[in-house]
Order: sequence, then C-alpha cells, then structure tokens
Amino acid sequence: MQQNLQQLYTSALNARSVWLNRWNDARKYTIPSTDEDMATLFDSTASDAVDNLAASIYTLLTPPESLWIDLVGESEKSPDAEYATAVLRANLNDSNFYTTIHQCYLDLVIYGTACLFMAQSPLGASSAFTFSAIPISDIAILPNATFHTTSMSARDVVSKYPEWTPPANLRDTIAKNPETRLKLVQSLVGTEFTAWLDAGGDIENNIVSRGTFETNPYIIFRWSVASGELYGRSPVLRALPDIKTANKVVELVLKNATIAVSGIWQADDDGVINLGNINLTPGAIIPKAVGSSGLTPLSSGANFDVSQLVLKDLRERIRHALLADRLGLLSEKEMTATEILARNADMMRILGATYGRLLHEFIRPLCDRGLQILSSRGLIPEIKLNSDAELKYIAPIAQIATIESALGGQL
Repeated sequence: MQQNLQQLYTSALNARSVWLNRWNDARKYTIPSTDEDMATLFDSTASDAVDNLAASIYTLLTPPESLWIDLVGESEKSPDAEYATAVLRANLNDSNFYTTIHQCYLDLVIYGTACLFMAQSPLGASSAFTFSAIPISDIAILPNATFHTTSMSARDVVSKYPEWTPPANLRDTIAKNPETRLKLVQSLVGTEFTAWLDAGGDIENNIVSRGTFETNPYIIFRWSVASGELYGRSPVLRALPDIKTANKVVELVLKNATIAVSGIWQADDDGVINLGNINLTPGAIIPKAVGSSGLTPLSSGANFDVSQLVLKDLRERIRHALLADRLGLLSEKEMTATEILARNADMMRILGATYGRLLHEFIRPLCDRGLQILSSRGLIPEIKLNSDAELKYIAPIAQIATIESALGGQL
C-alpha cells in the first residue's frame, strides 16, 4: 500500500511540474510577491483586471449580503431541508469563509485552479467550519487523489498529531529546537488519509497519522480544463503573451522617457571640462575652452513610436481576456431593461461553462462537506444531496442564467 502511495505521489509531482513555471509567470505579472518581481513589473493592466474579475466572481457566486444556496426536500415544506439550510448558512456566515474564498477566486483567475480546505472546527467554536486557501503550488493532484505538501514546525506537528511518536533520528533535534521546520505531506486517496514526513526513505517509516474522511476536505475547482489535463487554465494564462508584451513595451517607454528627460550629451576632451564634475541642473554654469563647442546635446534617434507596438490594443486585449471590459459596464452608464437583459445574456454565454464547472466542483462539494460535518455533530439530521434533498443554487449568476434560459435566446 505504501509503495503504491509513493508511486502516486511521484506521479502527481511529475504531472504538476510542467505547470510550475507557468504559474510563476502568471503570479509575477499579476500579484508579484518579491521586491525583484515588483522592480520588473511596469504595467498594471493585468493586476487591475485580475482584482476586478475576482471581485465580480465573488459577487456573482457567493455574495455575503444575500442568499445563494437553498435545500429543497421531497416536499417544498420539508422542515429538515429548511432547517438544514438555515444552519448551514449560519455556520458559513460565522466562519472565515467569506474572507478566505476571495483568495481562492484570485487563484482561480490567475492559475486556473484553486483549493479551499474545509476543516471541522473544535467544539465550542463560533462555527463548525474553518477554511484555508491552500496555494496551488503546494497541491499535487491525480484522479481521486490529492497531495498537500507544507512546511510546519515540529511543535505544530506534535500539536496537530498528538499520537505521533517522532523517530529516533529526530527526537534530539526536536527536543533541542521545537521550531525545527519539517516537510509534511498530507494525502487523501479516495477516503483514506495519510500524513507523513518527507524526510527521505520509505514512507512507512515516516508516517505521522492515518485516518479516513467521509467527505473530501480539499475542495479543488478549476476555471476551464483542456481535454486530458488535470489542472485548469485561467484567463491570465490565456492572456499571458499579451501581458508580457505590454509589460516590455511600458519598460521600453520608460527607458526612452529617461533619455528624453536627461538627454545624451557630448563634449570635447580638451582638458578644460571635467566630465566627472558636470551636474545638469537649472542655472548650472559649465566652463568650456575658447573656441570649443563645449557641452552639446547628442541626438539619440530614439524616437520611440508607441503606436507601432500597439500598446493600446495590447491593453484592450488583456482587459477583454480578463472580462474587465464586460463585467463593469452596467455601472458606467444608464441602460434600458432590454440592454441590461442583453448584457446579462452575453455575460452568461461567456461565463456559462465556468459557472457549470464551479457548481459541480465547488458549490456542491462545499455543501456536501458542510452537511456531513453538521450532521456528525448532531446539529442537523443526516441529509444527502439528491437522495434526501436537492441543492437549489440561487446566487446572482444562477438568476442571470434562469432569466437568459427563460428568454430562450430571443435577445
């Protein structure tokens, strides 16, 4: 079993490896996290569009100010379904869901794949749920298998897995320095959970914990998926060539601007002018030899025509790929009801496939996991979606889809 787990883990890492450079580029040009990345980012078009799209998805899919899920029992007045809906909503509202899910939407828009970890809170907490946004670079997936790699201090590992007995080669190190960082791998294959230290050697010798999950706490959802691929493709990945080009164009424009401001100068090397002491400031007096040309400007020939590289078109294509030119139009001008319906119908055609995927990969697993946790605590009766109740999605994007469907393509 453990040999098979090691093979699965290796296969998952190999499948993820081809995406790491793509994700790094997508992050670098949208949400730079290092000073070096900040110093090489010259155009913020993609960053602004990413923030706008993530905020729009947040409002369309899981708006905190309105109801967006409902459970319908076998009869419309089923008390169990109504009560379960109220308890589920209350626990989501009292948890950190709405602050965490926006991070996942940013990952979704930038990388194409996001991971929301839904844990069960300790008894006595204000909510039964605790959420974490897991960086996609820490996740490796295969069909029906998820591997989560993280770095934790030895103190935290012991606290999280109190039944774990550190191996002999680590006991002295942990005793001397409880803050020693350990690389921990948590895997879920089917319903079987295994956590082990990635310290080399056989997994069996490094097992920290084993167990089972009735429902998957790793909720992984994707923007769009090409045939045969495991990881999603995002609007940023699709627009990345334009994003890189626009960034380079702005860099060249800024370099040309420094030349235009400070200029390039030439001077006769006549023994009078000391080039090391020249300071080009207003009112400066620079000596020159009689009969010499002194300090004269040099024509650089750097007549940089931005229109030749179509910077404006590049930015428009970036905004178009990230839907920034379509999701914000309703607030920019007054529209008639027909225009609003037409715009909503167009939006639904754009987001329809993504909406369907998110409903299947995100909303339904979220509700399944939430209902299972609540029923295990005795807060609600045991309810299974499809068999005991139907999930009715009533978020704004679902209402737009309903209107567009009702119109039957008349617009």
